[in-house]
Amino acid sequence: MSGPETDKPPLLDVKDLCVSFAGFAAVKNVSFTLQPGEILGIVGESGSGKSVTCRAVMRLLSATARADGTVKLDGRNLLTLGDDDLCAIRGRDIGMIFQNPASHLDPLRRIGQQVAAPMIRHLGIGKREGLQRAIKLLEDVGIREPEKRARSYPHEFSGGMKQRAMIAAAIGCQPKLLIADEPTTALDVTVQARILELLKELNRKSGLAMILISHDLGVVADICSRVVVMRHGEVVEQGPIDEVINRPRHPYTRLLIDSQPGRKNYSMAVDPDQATPLLHVENLSVTFPFGKSLLDNFGSSNSFRALDGIDLKINTGETVGIVGESGSGKSTLARSIIRLNTTSGGAIRLDGQDVGLLSGEALTAFRRRVQMVFQNPYDSLNPRLTIAEAVAEPIWRHGIADRKAARKEADLLLDMVELPSSLRDRRPQQLSGGQCQRVGLARALALKPQLLIADEITSALDVTTQAQILELLVRLQRERSLTLLYISHDLAVVSSLCQRVYVFKAGRVVEQGVARHVLFTPQDPYTQALVGSLARLPAARTIPPSQPVVTHAP
Repeated sequence: MSGPETDKPPLLDVKDLCVSFAGFAAVKNVSFTLQPGEILGIVGESGSGKSVTCRAVMRLLSATARADGTVKLDGRNLLTLGDDDLCAIRGRDIGMIFQNPASHLDPLRRIGQQVAAPMIRHLGIGKREGLQRAIKLLEDVGIREPEKRARSYPHEFSGGMKQRAMIAAAIGCQPKLLIADEPTTALDVTVQARILELLKELNRKSGLAMILISHDLGVVADICSRVVVMRHGEVVEQGPIDEVINRPRHPYTRLLIDSQPGRKNYSMAVDPDQATPLLHVENLSVTFPFGKSLLDNFGSSNSFRALDGIDLKINTGETVGIVGESGSGKSTLARSIIRLNTTSGGAIRLDGQDVGLLSGEALTAFRRRVQMVFQNPYDSLNPRLTIAEAVAEPIWRHGIADRKAARKEADLLLDMVELPSSLRDRRPQQLSGGQCQRVGLARALALKPQLLIADEITSALDVTTQAQILELLVRLQRERSLTLLYISHDLAVVSSLCQRVYVFKAGRVVEQGVARHVLFTPQDPYTQALVGSLARLPAARTIPPSQPVVTHAP
């Protein structure tokens, strides 16, 4: 990583920046500098003002926003420039990688066209040359078969590939500054490691200065030389990354560090002598056809095997983790267990009963016993229902209580997941991600299940909210005698929460065992690669894993 050129004036000088929306102060007197060739991290919880600050640098705020102070790039105050000057700077002098590439890529335009567009606009080159440069950039950022992939549409790219395409588009004009807003959020650890290595390589080769926005201090420690810590729109601490991590001065910085996954052990081990089997998956296979016509049943008979001979057991009261890269079959297993997928072989048994043979009332009873919390709470909650209505709905639909009594029970459940009563008449889109995830938990618990399946429920949450959700899960598991199947690509979370873990690769189990043994001393090369890709705080490497308290199974 190139070091900052401290003998030169700062490339970016932000001084007393204030941003407000209709009178609400989102950013308050923020000041920091960025030297040429430096990588600066900005960390904090959701709502701390990280993204608003960087959008103010780019002048990408909404029309209702007001920005005051100074934001100087090479001595020019960006806050006072006219639209024409701003358009000339965006994309050419400053590039930006957004958190969700899927929402910033045009679904109707090919990837190559979108990578070429900034170069065609700012460098004055033709479309043919722009496409040739785009293909080279796709190759530079690690896209295989770049000529072929340049003709692809965004929906044909994985999450990691979309992020690489966004990086290619952002660096095409060789900007002076690259702003990366949560570029690795919700990516599995191996893809995250490759994206971070790509950013470091760009910094080394071209001296490209960067601002990395993240809630993950491990990611920031891996790539940044300095860090700015924000809370409630203010800078509470900043300095060299090692100094801030090892000698934090502000209580909030210490809270962020203590909330990092892997710092705390949430696991309560079940005594193996007291274990009672609850779920047994035997030789399970799931095959998805592809290549069929949408209009008829003719066409290619090719198929994709998503799960191939999976064997898995979960004991009552246990927390079992499933880890692996995107596409490894984790979510397919979860959806198969709750009968959202059709299996092509094997069996799933709950208390010895074959789930695949259930129908009618028996299937309804099974669905009460096994519930799932989905990865994206906004997609899994009805946008037309209030929060309280969403939690009450399964209670009255299953005939457990009438609507009035169901609403009272919903209030108790929302109290249990610590959601304020002031939010209960709001709809999902009016809540934060962490708040929505609590609603999803309350809804899943409404039918008092024995087995709760949690599919990537903390992957896009900031670390303090993530820690709160994990503590909530552990408390609910203890109070409700829950058995938990926890699916995640975050190995640090799994190691701190789960007693046992299964490692998935391409639809198969490649390693399994006690979570701390598998994830701290992996035997399979694939597990070793996963563990080696995990970004950790430097100090966390020297902290031995805490031992769980052994309890009897309920």
